[in-house]
Amino acid sequence: MPDLTFGEGVYFFPVTPFDDSGEVDLDLAATLIHDGVGHGAGAVFPACGTGEFHALSLEEHHGVVETAVRAVAGRVPVVAGAGGPLGHAIAVARGAERAGADALLIMPPYLVQGPQTGVVAYVEAVVAATALPAIVYHRANAQLTRESAARLLRHPQVVGLKDGVGDVALAQQFVLEARAAGHGTLFFNGLLTAEASQAAYRAIGVPLYSSAAFAMAPDVATAFHHALESGDDEAQARLLDGFYTPLIELRDETPGFAVSLIKAGLRLAGHRVGSVRPPLMDPSRDQLDRLRAILERGRDLVA
Repeated sequence: MPDLTFGEGVYFFPVTPFDDSGEVDLDLAATLIHDGVGHGAGAVFPACGTGEFHALSLEEHHGVVETAVRAVAGRVPVVAGAGGPLGHAIAVARGAERAGADALLIMPPYLVQGPQTGVVAYVEAVVAATALPAIVYHRANAQLTRESAARLLRHPQVVGLKDGVGDVALAQQFVLEARAAGHGTLFFNGLLTAEASQAAYRAIGVPLYSSAAFAMAPDVATAFHHALESGDDEAQARLLDGFYTPLIELRDETPGFAVSLIKAGLRLAGHRVGSVRPPLMDPSRDQLDRLRAILERGRDLVA
């Protein structure tokens, strides 16, 4: 199994910034990623969900990943997104390998729902396109059964599984399957705003989680991570009640806000990251005002 060692910090899913003409702003992307690693990110996942993978062309994806590799400069692993139509997934995976990425996050295929054998075959086809280790995203039309997960976890390049479904009992089965087989598998909580459910996931042997919030509020996300790692239940409760719960309530008002709010938060901080691309939409003025208040409250809590 290929080696993939993450740092101890929060796992960083950066946005993809667009300039005033709607083109990818690679210079700003480099700055944001460099700063995120400086804030203690344990790994960088460019061109994934928060980075609007769904809206990037092959050339844009390659540029974002190449930029991330240069900005990170070997300090932590760079894990690039790959998914969608099979041909596109293979092409972006190969491009990520050429760009110097350390691993792939295999996201769901485009639209269609196949049987479990087809889902496994899709992952295997993408993984076979490069020599990179891969983390499989269990989500949407790529949901796995225990048997399918066990098959993929036996693949020599599959080093991890990210749960975006939220079935804790099934996630527990995946963990037990890996342990029984002696796999040193990396398990991630990949639910939206994963901080809200991470205590439950830690209890079943899933210590790692995605943090989209880190991209716009690294101080708050890092404070929560430190509280979680140190067992400071009171600090976790303060941040969950004062920051994450109201953020989730705002997020749930509009489909796609798991990404749109992150970009909006960066704009509120003065970063010219542009709007999200369709079909995602930006928040309204009222929603922006509420997001500003949530961010201010979060920073007050960690000051």
